[in-house]
Amino acid sequence: MLVHNSSILKSTDGKTRTALIQYAKAIPYRLAATATPAPNDFMELGNHAEFLDVLSRAEMLATFFTHDGGETAKWRLKGHAKKPFWKWVASWAVALRKPSDLGFEDNGFILPPLKILPVEVEDNYKSRGRLISVEAVTLEERRDVRRQTIPQRVAACADLVSKQPKEPWLIWCNLNAEGDALEKAIPGSVQVSGSDSEDVKEKALNDFSLGRIRVLITKPTIAGFGMNWQHCHNVVFVGLSDSYEQFYQAIRRCWRFGQTYPVSAWVITSTSEGAVVRNIKRKELQADEMMNGIVADMKSEVVKNLNVPTQHQLDALQHDIAKSKRWTAILGDCTDEVKAIPDASIDYCIFSPPFSSLYTYTSSLRDMGNCRNDAEFFQHFDFLAPELLRVVKPGRLISVHCANLTILKSRSGYIGLRDFRGEMIWLLQRAGFIFHSEVCIWKDPLVAMQRSKALGLLHKQIVKDSSLCIQGTPDYLITFRKPGDNGKPITHKPNGFQSYIGEQKPKAPKHPVAAKNKFSHEVWQRYASPVWTDISQSKTLQYRAAREQNDERHIAPLQLQVVERALELWSKPNDLVLSPFLGIGTEGYVSLKMGRRFIGVELKPSYWSMAVKNLKYAEQQASRKKLF
Repeated sequence: MLVHNSSILKSTDGKTRTALIQYAKAIPYRLAATATPAPNDFMELGNHAEFLDVLSRAEMLATFFTHDGGETAKWRLKGHAKKPFWKWVASWAVALRKPSDLGFEDNGFILPPLKILPVEVEDNYKSRGRLISVEAVTLEERRDVRRQTIPQRVAACADLVSKQPKEPWLIWCNLNAEGDALEKAIPGSVQVSGSDSEDVKEKALNDFSLGRIRVLITKPTIAGFGMNWQHCHNVVFVGLSDSYEQFYQAIRRCWRFGQTYPVSAWVITSTSEGAVVRNIKRKELQADEMMNGIVADMKSEVVKNLNVPTQHQLDALQHDIAKSKRWTAILGDCTDEVKAIPDASIDYCIFSPPFSSLYTYTSSLRDMGNCRNDAEFFQHFDFLAPELLRVVKPGRLISVHCANLTILKSRSGYIGLRDFRGEMIWLLQRAGFIFHSEVCIWKDPLVAMQRSKALGLLHKQIVKDSSLCIQGTPDYLITFRKPGDNGKPITHKPNGFQSYIGEQKPKAPKHPVAAKNKFSHEVWQRYASPVWTDISQSKTLQYRAAREQNDERHIAPLQLQVVERALELWSKPNDLVLSPFLGIGTEGYVSLKMGRRFIGVELKPSYWSMAVKNLKYAEQQASRKKLF
């Protein structure tokens, strides 16, 4: 199967991308060819890797990239993973700019020089609500300034063309108004627009190829791919869009093998369009870095014809243990490590599991988050659930932090929700637990909208079609009880709660007699509520953890106050608390500060190392508290 031009795979949620990847799975030999495999970001290479069945995009991100939280689309290449990343790409991709990239002579394949010539026209752009001229930053402002500066940019282009009246010119625009103004300003020019019929477009493009048209005006979306116009060496961009791919391909219509003259490409922008220019330059630098990175490792890979092992083969399970008198942190697979914990030895268990395949933390096959779908995740989790039932004491509890998950149109063909919470309840009940209670943890839908840009949360959807509007997705803390009687009651003597965990402190007075302690009564009313509305979303352990250049920040940190309330309700001092998904140590950190003991298991070495630091710090803090 040959896909050309395979840059069509770049969109992570494109219908064509998804259809091609699914269709190709049954075809043993596949070739994807493109000049711009990742025109916007290195992450887009993951789609090519998935098309070739090397690694899924999620596995690639887990192996070489890190997610800094906040915006869900923001991933960056790990500082220490750059060289291994390009070596891995070179194991399944070939990048060629010229024969010397493979060690041969470039004779006969050296293109004439390309000169990019910026032309900046003055403007006096003022965005709405401003009294002074400012740079256009937002997409709306960029469009606004482009419309306002059409006359200046068209005049600059017409002046360039008039100075070489016998040479062919290729003029690229993006707006219909630009094309119409250019056609009027440049005598003898012909515009090819989207509204033209296929026959009209074909005739005009062929006439330009044959020299019958001297000045052609059109858009990169119409003629930016596939055309061979080596007879023309004068190119003008009357403004820029943010698409580096369109810019690259549009220049290549003239600057290609067969061109015998130096190519000049004028880029006309206004003084307020600096953000667009910088964005294109950034993407150009990224494209150069990508080609250089692949080529650097490709020569040895291709020439030696090495059989590079897959990432799965390279990943070996690491094992380590860090411990003190009050805590143990195990680096390993929780499905194996929990088996070594004695029967009925755990007083309370609390954890936040991987939310199916929402985030892939590692590329290891042992990682429950490294799954293709919910069914595969729960099949994996099913190995752990019976062990949790075994190690927890009779009558004691486990709490699971989870959320329902979004169904993506790119994967399933429609938008909706997956009942991840319900599936987790069903699985743990099947393992033998009793469904004890649940609480809904309120989350600000405005924050979720700003982070995810979910269509159903946007106000404009109310105006357009509210049938697609949705509510924000809350978190849940679902709690289960092991059958049997609790041999050691969890008491809050002598008079109930003495403190409150949350952002809205009760104002009721305290009293030494439990029946008259209105403070404790109000605290319990808050805790007993089926919805917790004052849990701080920002109070998570990652903000307390020191972060160096190559450290990684946990993708989905659990809120500290959720763990604090759970421990206050369902455990007592000196109890042994278990988290089979240790992460960076949130559950252990809170357990130690609240006088509990702790044992946790983590698969990812970098998270485990950070968790060990956090547990040591919490133990030190707890010791100091005792001294004073």
